[in-house]
Amino acid sequence: MHYRLGIALGSGAARGWAHIGILRALEQAGIVPDIVAGTSIGALVGAAYASDRLDSLADWVTGIDWWEIIRYMDLRLGGVEGERLMQAFRERVDDVPIETLPKPFGAVATDLHTGREVWFQNGSLLEAVRASIALPGLFSPVRYQGRWLVDGGLVDPLPVSLCRALGADRVIAVNLNGDIVGRQFSGRVQHRNAPNPLLARLSAGWQAVLGNNHASAAEPESSAEDAPPGLFDVIAGSIHIMQDRITRARMAGDPPDVVLAPRLAHLGLMDFDRAAEAMAAGMTCVQRHLPLLRDVLNLPESG
Repeated sequence: MHYRLGIALGSGAARGWAHIGILRALEQAGIVPDIVAGTSIGALVGAAYASDRLDSLADWVTGIDWWEIIRYMDLRLGGVEGERLMQAFRERVDDVPIETLPKPFGAVATDLHTGREVWFQNGSLLEAVRASIALPGLFSPVRYQGRWLVDGGLVDPLPVSLCRALGADRVIAVNLNGDIVGRQFSGRVQHRNAPNPLLARLSAGWQAVLGNNHASAAEPESSAEDAPPGLFDVIAGSIHIMQDRITRARMAGDPPDVVLAPRLAHLGLMDFDRAAEAMAAGMTCVQRHLPLLRDVLNLPESG
């Protein structure tokens, strides 16, 4: 390649483990991005990739279950503090200055006061990740240089513009939210016919804050088609709609060269324990689009 290839890793909560499968499949095909930009879960995976620690992250996430995730989620009324989660991440990815990474890396967060996007291109790697993943209603906001920051997906769910600003001549964008609007968001009830204890904990916390004594969103729903959605489904569905619309608008203004959209509608927002499924979907997506990737990126056929 005679150009710098960038990859923009989008937001999508637990579906973000698909980024791991996509990055692995790209490398297996000889497609190695030079530049990495990420939003939310894309920033977390992107930080590991830019640090050459993707395998360590993959080993960790494929071994966690519901209860281990709950232990990381130090729930309080203001949201999840995230310190235990970031400590676990720190054990696998060193907190180094972003500018010293083997690959150029950037993460997106949102200024809660102004609504503007904040680009992390230097400074603490883990501080950038923690700010980028601060999804309202889940993680508490982060105080940074006198500002309160929240999840970058509120303003830029798919950071193509940041990827180009970091020096990418061509950009592969990974959109995790292309097929989820209107789907069963919690998913797990239909998939396993069992409640998600993490959703139960989160829903109970939200109900306490709202003073609402209705049933938890994590309880098995009625089979009736007109059953009202639970609180978590409303929040998740609203996030999906917002991010889908923002992603479409941003890509119309700054289109990437290739969009990879793995099929992830069967995975719920909080299905972090289903990493193997998400990674497999990511690898399948790359394999399905290899001819397009080689054509657009002017790469020779393998073999």
